Amino acid sequence: MNQDQLKQLVGQKAVEYIKDGMQVGLGTGSTVKFMVDALGERVKNEHLNIVGVSTSDRTAAQAKSLGIPMKSVDDVDHLDLTIDGADEISTDYQGVKGGGAALLFEKIVAINSDRVMWIVDESKMVDQLGAFGLPVEVIPYGSQHIFEKMAAKGYHPEFRKVNGDFVRTDSNNYIIDLHLNPITNPHDLAEDLIHMVGVVEHGLFLDMVNTIIVGHADGPEVITARA
Repeated sequence: MNQDQLKQLVGQKAVEYIKDGMQVGLGTGSTVKFMVDALGERVKNEHLNIVGVSTSDRTAAQAKSLGIPMKSVDDVDHLDLTIDGADEISTDYQGVKGGGAALLFEKIVAINSDRVMWIVDESKMVDQLGAFGLPVEVIPYGSQHIFEKMAAKGYHPEFRKVNGDFVRTDSNNYIIDLHLNPITNPHDLAEDLIHMVGVVEHGLFLDMVNTIIVGHADGPEVITARA
């Protein structure tokens, strides 16, 4: 199986956990795209009655095009389940997210959800976080000073750009990727980053995930990370 087939496999497995009447957080990224496609099929064929809450404009557009009813996170009293991807998951089930520049909305939706599920292909499972650059969302004003402070701390920052232009999040902020391989103390790093003035959010998703579905060639593996 190639990587896309593994992603499709876990996306289809994940929607089995969505029940009638649920309010569901829909993540962002290539793996989630397959999940949303599968969810759209269930809504269409089974007349599944759910409400989706999106973590990005592009996921919202995809879900609406498939007939999935959508609301803002501020228009629901809770979320039963959020299904999202991850860029890295360590052996103690901590995660790095934000490769799609949606980490702020993803974390807002996740912390307001009763349960969090991550769906990944097997390449995302690692012994220790850090090989994937850690995304940090910062406001544009003063961002060069934030960058310099991060560099002084030895965080090896790099502004995320495409064709020379700053990547903008859905909140119109910048992303600075930190190259820290390995991340030895993720909780300490998270605490340091979130207290830097101008940092909106970081891509460390710690002590958060309940269930992980990992795509392998011989089928999906379901891991209970936290009760």
